[in-house]
Amino acid sequence: MSAPARLGQVASHLGGSRAPRTQVGVKNPDDVVIVKALRTPITRARKGGFKDTTSEFLLGTILRGVVESVKLDPALVEDICVGNVCPPGGGATTARMAALYAGFPNTTCLQTVNRQCSSGLQAVVHIAHAIQSGMIDIGIGAGVESMSQFYGPKHMLVPEAISEEVMAVPEAADCLTPMGFTSENVAGEFGVPRSKQDAFAALSHQRAEKAQREGLFDAEIYPVKTHVVEADGSRKEVVVSRDDGVRAGMTAETLSKLRPAFSATGTTTAGNASQVSDGAAAVLLMKRSRAVELGLPIQGKLIASAVAGVPPRIMGVGPAYAVPAVLKKTGLTIDQLDIVELNEAFASQSVYSMEKLGLDISKVNPKGGAIAFGHPLGCTGARQISTLLTELKRQNKRVGCTTMCIGGGYGMAAIFEAEY
Repeated sequence: MSAPARLGQVASHLGGSRAPRTQVGVKNPDDVVIVKALRTPITRARKGGFKDTTSEFLLGTILRGVVESVKLDPALVEDICVGNVCPPGGGATTARMAALYAGFPNTTCLQTVNRQCSSGLQAVVHIAHAIQSGMIDIGIGAGVESMSQFYGPKHMLVPEAISEEVMAVPEAADCLTPMGFTSENVAGEFGVPRSKQDAFAALSHQRAEKAQREGLFDAEIYPVKTHVVEADGSRKEVVVSRDDGVRAGMTAETLSKLRPAFSATGTTTAGNASQVSDGAAAVLLMKRSRAVELGLPIQGKLIASAVAGVPPRIMGVGPAYAVPAVLKKTGLTIDQLDIVELNEAFASQSVYSMEKLGLDISKVNPKGGAIAFGHPLGCTGARQISTLLTELKRQNKRVGCTTMCIGGGYGMAAIFEAEY
């Protein structure tokens, strides 16, 4: 059976037919609402403003920022779930330390989750489920990654570390395929030419440059006071308030001159793939009735989420199957989505997913995406929510979707409705 046929078979079993608990355009006291979604700036790993900043400091700063921004007593937050990918042990100990540093009492509980590139979104969904079930009233879903600290060959699994019996199963072995090669697999198998990839990447850069110049990221960014270590070893205090990976004047022609990064005959380059980055984001959630009781603002609400499994070797196609799954749960159609925040892991999979879904490119990443300003793995899923809700408000639109491909062979998507 061909890969597209297998994917169609998998997708047909996703989404279910149950009536959605939360509906677009209908306010219910039991809705899980987002009171505030914030992110730090995203900076270049090992080169940018957070190159000498630890993940627990980044996380602690944004956790403090999200409650202070709405003047909420941290003691009211019952649980925090943090998406994290690279650190040993899922960063559970350092995440707990971050919360305590941020001023949350030891009665506020914490957990970490690793669903690769969707970890930040999965953390938000975990908290939403806890609120829906009545286990907690108020929680934070967050994500953090310091790729300066924990990303590189020494942190990667190697075949020698996996049992021979497991490696003998082809799809299991495919889980170790480097992400860049999965991008090449998507481009080759589904015919995504280099020209389309470079054009998409250039548009991401251009949109991000324009958005940054016009201050469109300001409402979603919480500035971070930190330090950098200078060449002479001295520490310099800095305030990082903007993404530092956005490159001005980028064109498809410029990008076309870059050499392939993974194969001499390949199409994936440093210019049409996401940047290795550092950053954190946090989303404060509670029931609508609790937000009203406390007199807190409401940015939006979570409508539904879905995860779809796909072959690991072409993991980048995940959004093309996760988005239909979540739409099926909500009863919405693709045309009813006002904005789609599609994580740009690679231009190859972004182009494929857009074309497979029939998305209008004017609705996709209107302020650019990870190719332009970076993809801190555990952070991105939470970061996209702050980007989406602020842009929906700016455009006076209502319904949006966040989605991403996931290493190991998945896609995840969630639908949100903005309120303002």
